[in-house]
Amino acid sequence: MKLTDNEKRDVIKYLEAGKPLPDKYRFLLFGETQEVELLWNGKTNEVTNVVLPFQVIEQIDEPRSDAKFGNQNSLFDTSGRQITGWTNKLIWGDNKLILSSLKNGPLRKEIEAQGGLKLVYIDPPFDVGADFSMDIKIGDGDDEESFTKKPSVIEEIAYRDTWGKGADSFIAMIYERLKLMHDLLAEDGNIYVHCDWRVNSYMRLILDEIFGKSNYINEVIWQKVRSSKGQAKSFGNVHDSIFVYAKSESYFFSKLYTAHNEARLDTHYNNVEESTGKKYQLADFTQKGQGEAKYFGDKLLVPPPGKHWIWSQERINEGMKNGVIIFTESGKPRVKRYLDESQGTPVEDIWTDIYPINSQAQEAEGYPTQKPESLIERIINASTREGDIMADFFCGSGTALAVAEKLGRKWIGSDLGKFGIHTSRKRLIGVQRELKKEGRDFRAFEILNVGRYERENFLAVNNDLRAEERTKQAERKEKEFVKLIISAYKAEPVGSFVNIVGKKRDRLVAVGPINMPVSSKLIQDIVAECKGKGITKVDVLGFDYEMGLDFQEYKDQGVDIAFRIIPREVFDKKVVEKGQVKFYDVAFIEAKPIIKGRGNNKELSVELTDFSVFYNQDDSGEVSEALRPGGVKVVVENGQVVKISKDKITELISKEVLTKKWSDWIDYWAVDFDFASRKEIIKVIEDGKEKEVWTGDYIFDNEWQSFRTKKNRSLELTSTAKEMTKGTYKIAVKVVDIFGNDTTKVIEVKI
Repeated sequence: MKLTDNEKRDVIKYLEAGKPLPDKYRFLLFGETQEVELLWNGKTNEVTNVVLPFQVIEQIDEPRSDAKFGNQNSLFDTSGRQITGWTNKLIWGDNKLILSSLKNGPLRKEIEAQGGLKLVYIDPPFDVGADFSMDIKIGDGDDEESFTKKPSVIEEIAYRDTWGKGADSFIAMIYERLKLMHDLLAEDGNIYVHCDWRVNSYMRLILDEIFGKSNYINEVIWQKVRSSKGQAKSFGNVHDSIFVYAKSESYFFSKLYTAHNEARLDTHYNNVEESTGKKYQLADFTQKGQGEAKYFGDKLLVPPPGKHWIWSQERINEGMKNGVIIFTESGKPRVKRYLDESQGTPVEDIWTDIYPINSQAQEAEGYPTQKPESLIERIINASTREGDIMADFFCGSGTALAVAEKLGRKWIGSDLGKFGIHTSRKRLIGVQRELKKEGRDFRAFEILNVGRYERENFLAVNNDLRAEERTKQAERKEKEFVKLIISAYKAEPVGSFVNIVGKKRDRLVAVGPINMPVSSKLIQDIVAECKGKGITKVDVLGFDYEMGLDFQEYKDQGVDIAFRIIPREVFDKKVVEKGQVKFYDVAFIEAKPIIKGRGNNKELSVELTDFSVFYNQDDSGEVSEALRPGGVKVVVENGQVVKISKDKITELISKEVLTKKWSDWIDYWAVDFDFASRKEIIKVIEDGKEKEVWTGDYIFDNEWQSFRTKKNRSLELTSTAKEMTKGTYKIAVKVVDIFGNDTTKVIEVKI
């Protein structure tokens, strides 16, 4: 490092003034050699290294419970069901925390034991003006209706409020995640990043910086629409870009081909061999890279400068003998490529043969940015082998995961949106059913989250402190937590109670613990305190509720008690400050076990008999006021989906309830016939050692399920029967409503 005297004085001046050094001094002082770099406000090379446990909340290893176990020593049983080995992962949560936990946590060993992560495909939400609402169908048959579900608050914050600030916020978001993906990829792995004109210039520079310019493979141009909308002052925008990068020069790539079209046949295979009648083309006999002279018969020919002959001397001799090498008038050798031996036209970097999703397509899930399966199929076939692991960390409706399953690849998928996870779950079960019907093997998959990470982080104490100090810090954080929940609920804090911590209008408020479910004992204590102090109305707020709670039992004890779910958004400062946190009532499930048969072996089925919710989305009065004559708007109010219409002539308002029966609220339900049989074990690292810990919960083993699809709106309300031996069982019934929220009820049954 050599600085002139003027430069030294310049550096001192900036330092004394407390100002940042001009960029040129980065190179002068620290010897940076990077030729081109993308800079933005707040850029840092640091990435999160947090390791949070992956909690398995559901396991789906058979599309319907109607098969017997086969040979336990094999990977798949006789019905195609996987019974050992790798289990695919569908993870709900922030992909930054997911990637960091995959990269640094115990699950990485499991990934690497399978050969490592070979392919990442991502299609991040790069359109800051995009609408992430969803059209949801209600009911079936003649009663079928649809309404628009708004994105969750956490999706709003992530997609619009955060990334929508401009290029800086988007680049910062994607940069950190791509660095984590780069580290997680296997050495022979590839990444495909899907984007459009809004961010493709930034994306290329980011990928160059993280993966290296030498590891750039392709920019694929995909024609996403057949014709553009009218654009008076520009050329029609009809394509997306897909950037392809490798982790290293040892990356895997399989050359792909498409069938020849008539135009190519006319221009390329325009020669006919007289003796056989076979069509052929004359192909170049050289490739880049200087090579030596070789004999073509009795002629010793030197290849052109910078080129080499593509065949060995032995193969040239054989080609000359068989007549597949001929010479042009100028004396250059050419090789015959026969049409009937051709694999087709090699796929190049402009893809015009893959059509976008339309609303009537069989694979359409209603996602505005959903990509066609044929697009993902080409990517997976090009960059993976059967049995490889691929990942999509913005999986949306699960297209990449569904294609991977069909092609015999292992997969990891994640999404921030709970509804996206639910849509993917249904789609993947559909793929399992399809493969099973065809007699093909299918893999199990787990639904995971990264633990109660928001809560764990909130409660985290400084372990460097003395025990007494740690206790005080923990108590202070517990008080901060209660204060946060009360504020988010828009209640006022109150004192002089044991379990009551707030008041909202004429109702008092109790808050459950941060790190465990609301228990029956806590509810009993709340009810007892209310009765003792003459309190008649109370709201109980909790993240989770103990399995098997009979909520109606507590409502019948003379206290008007409401049970509400604390959403994860309470830990997002922006959401709380904007007053956007939405608490919703616990849904109620009624289900009836049906036992048939005699003796020790009986058959058990479950009938779903009732389901109730309490949701609000929009205010019917405000909507009615804002409606234009002839306008229609669907709202959710007090647990009903209501269509509001304003007459075009009279301007009279009419209301129609669309959720005509309780089952209209149900999108999906499933049964675990022996819920307590499978403990939820998480892997954690303590003092550098891996350790397995029981969370106190159980894994929902999804043995039977019925759900609605876009094409099939029917719903079975009674499960198939399962053969059960004598004993006492806990049956878990899970219901996912049309908003993607799930509720589980546990019923004890004696066989």
